Amino acid sequence: MKRLIWIILLFFSFNLVAQVENKTVQGNENTFDEVKLLYRNESTAGVFIHTNGLGINYRRGKHVTGFRKRLIEMDVTYFRHNKEFKTTNPSFDNAKGYFYGKLNSAYLIRPGIGFHNVIYTKPEKNGIEIRYVAIIGASLMFLKPVYLEILKDTGIPGTYAVVTEKYDPNRHFQDNIYGRAPFMRGFGDMSLQPGGYLKFGLNFEYGPVDTEIKSLETGVILDVYAKDVPLMATQKMHPYLLSLYLNFSVGKKWF
Repeated sequence: MKRLIWIILLFFSFNLVAQVENKTVQGNENTFDEVKLLYRNESTAGVFIHTNGLGINYRRGKHVTGFRKRLIEMDVTYFRHNKEFKTTNPSFDNAKGYFYGKLNSAYLIRPGIGFHNVIYTKPEKNGIEIRYVAIIGASLMFLKPVYLEILKDTGIPGTYAVVTEKYDPNRHFQDNIYGRAPFMRGFGDMSLQPGGYLKFGLNFEYGPVDTEIKSLETGVILDVYAKDVPLMATQKMHPYLLSLYLNFSVGKKWF
């Protein structure tokens, strides 16, 4: 009988030790790691201001790695020379304002390809992801010549005829310019000046939902052409345009 009791006690002792050595614990159900999904595709549309005008932008992106995305984009923008200043002919009360010395209005279309890399990932919802963007592409500049209303002497003192002519800095001066011509004049005489552009910027994406995009981007754009850009007759011409920009975009992501 004593032997049987000792055997039973030993059995329970070994069983208790085994339970202690192999015990399990349950974690706090309120503590977890959120798994962030990788949405491979995105598209955005936006508006941007730059140091020489305004524009609109479309961009399409696709992940090639977890932190690198391939981009294609299209910019359409108006470019004005920073020395454009509106003036009027003080000799006439109803004279129209115009930009003296302006040869052409410039409209740019920029198709480009590039990438952006993540510098700092968004830590949580309502956080900010920081990326740098580098893009290269074609810069297609359409130049619309400036037309002005010009005063012509009729031979009658104090009376002038008003005719519309393409601005010529060798014949048109502040005393014989009445004002700007209608906006549509000159579109039929537009010319194309092709070139290329480089864009580099920092992008701050702050969309509160993973499938939605809201972003601000700031950076620099350099447009380069084979010949001087004829914007102002009164200023030195250069074969390049340099501008800073600020872009606001919205869009979406998907698999």
